[in-house]
Amino acid sequence: MNLEMRYFDTAAKTLNISRENIIRDSLRYFLEKKIRELKIEIYKIRGKYGVSSIEAFEEKYKSGEIEEKDSWKEFQQLDHLEYKKEELEKALAELK
Repeated sequence: MNLEMRYFDTAAKTLNISRENIIRDSLRYFLEKKIRELKIEIYKIRGKYGVSSIEAFEEKYKSGEIEEKDSWKEFQQLDHLEYKKEELEKALAELK
């Protein structure tokens, strides 16, 4: 048994819960934390451009309200952050 599993076993014994519950709860906490971090970054970009989603961002491009040359990098970043958040939310839903 590797060292990490021994840590889980020790905590499980001390808390009188199963190792599997500790691992699941730890993963849930980790995913929730990462999702919160992503939401903060998403919120910052959305707020900067006054959009509610990547689709709204794209609409502002089409209407000429936002210049692509000045914001393309953040557009791509927002798209990536939203995708990553959705993937983590799916993983979290599987744990519940």
